[in-house]
Amino acid sequence: MKKIILTGGGSAGHVTPNIALLPALKKAGFEAYYIGSHNGIEKKLIEDCNIPYFSISSGKLRRYFDIKNFTDPFRIIKGFLDAKKVLKKINPDVIFSKGGFVTVPVVFAARHLKIPTIIHESDMTPGLANKLCIPSAYKVCCNFPETVSYLPKDKAVLTGSPIREELFSGNRLDGLVFCGFSTHKPVILVMGGSLGSLSINTAIRNALPELLNKYQVIHLCGKGHLDPQLNGIKGYVQFEYINEELSDLLHTADLIVSRAGANAVCEFLALRKPTILIPLPTTSSRGDQILNAKSFEKQGYSYLLTEEKMTRDSLNAAIDHVFKHKADYIHAMSNSKLNNSIDIIVDLINQACN
Repeated sequence: MKKIILTGGGSAGHVTPNIALLPALKKAGFEAYYIGSHNGIEKKLIEDCNIPYFSISSGKLRRYFDIKNFTDPFRIIKGFLDAKKVLKKINPDVIFSKGGFVTVPVVFAARHLKIPTIIHESDMTPGLANKLCIPSAYKVCCNFPETVSYLPKDKAVLTGSPIREELFSGNRLDGLVFCGFSTHKPVILVMGGSLGSLSINTAIRNALPELLNKYQVIHLCGKGHLDPQLNGIKGYVQFEYINEELSDLLHTADLIVSRAGANAVCEFLALRKPTILIPLPTTSSRGDQILNAKSFEKQGYSYLLTEEKMTRDSLNAAIDHVFKHKADYIHAMSNSKLNNSIDIIVDLINQACN
């Protein structure tokens, strides 16, 4: 049996694509292992999958001043030694790296031991961790056509993002029943990320009087962001977070309002869901979500509404516009070539093994 080590961490977006690959890797004859940080979100997510998990030391590389900049390089060196020890123990045929700073020592150790690595870059432009790892990679997978120009020509492969199989198995009627909704009004699903978004939450709640005349609203508002005063309003339900029922809610939604994280937008594309994307502004991120949203708008998959221009009225207008042109968005998404990412990535993994 071939052996593969998956790595990635720091956020769920660096882990869930790895999890999505697991069934296909098993089918292809791979025994999977995982390397992550000691206390990152990846540890719990992977242990729930019953995959052997190895923790290593990791440090963050920052573009700004922080006192930890003086100590984290030593954590990275320790992580390199930790990763090298794990790689020698498992002796994998290939590494698949999804990004995040925990992957840097893993990829460097793999290069030192001459183990081929495949990297997946979700965002339009590579993050710092992947930039450091790309010279050591056999191939670099990406989600956006524009990303290819930022990568070495002999390494770039446009694949899209691996999508979890369970997302395709949702049931619209089950979602309606779960929310207590009727079949007579379309449904809007609002997602602000696992931590929630104060600006999106506020805009949606301000717009409810107009929205509920035409739509029903499922609001995933993030931990600690429920508004008890809105409980019991007909046509509106709010949850801090949804796990098992998420696939049903996605299939229930006629339209999605969301941040523009790379993995999320690829999931919406795969499910053919018209989306209003409200990316994180540059004051809160390096601007990758804005680039993601612009790419999807350019390709006709989504409507871009910047946080700076988001008001009660502009949000209502955007929702009405997307719903009116819903068929056009679905048609554009149906013509996307990014439908087979798992098969393409597993083929690349097999090539690397050979």
